[in-house]
Amino acid sequence: MEDRTRPDAPEGPPLGKDFWATAKVVYPDGPKERLTVRFDRDVVAWFKAGGRGYQTRMNAVLRSYFEAQETKQIERKSKPSP
Repeated sequence: MEDRTRPDAPEGPPLGKDFWATAKVVYPDGPKERLTVRFDRDVVAWFKAGGRGYQTRMNAVLRSYFEAQETKQIERKSKPSP
């Protein structure tokens, strides 16, 4: 698969080969917003192959990334300036 990462994308922490093998899906609660998005076909096919609830699983993965980025942002802001 071709790497389609944007050149200006921030570098993320390296994830070991076992990261996704041991990852747990956390299903968020609360209101949802309806919108139209476009995903790569192979990504959608992979989530759909997991059966019913594929959109909820996609949301859980996005939420996990969002929360990790929020934590990093808070940590950066709380570090004292030199």
